Amino acid sequence: MVEQRFLTLPEVSEILHTSMSQTRALVRSGELPAIQIGGRSVWRVEIAKLEEYIAQAYEKTAENLASAVEEKQ
Repeated sequence: MVEQRFLTLPEVSEILHTSMSQTRALVRSGELPAIQIGGRSVWRVEIAKLEEYIAQAYEKTAENLASAVEEKQ
């Protein structure tokens, strides 16, 4: 049995609890790396890339929160 490597955009939307338009925007901006298969906007996101995106989002959020605390002081 082959381990799943890629997710569809609806699957990514479900995991991130975002709308499809938000997920498409992340992919089209390059913020969330994905590959396009064929010419009809069939996108796939590698599970490892989604995990990297989530980890980076946590880091960015922590940095933003730390900056906000520093500005208040």
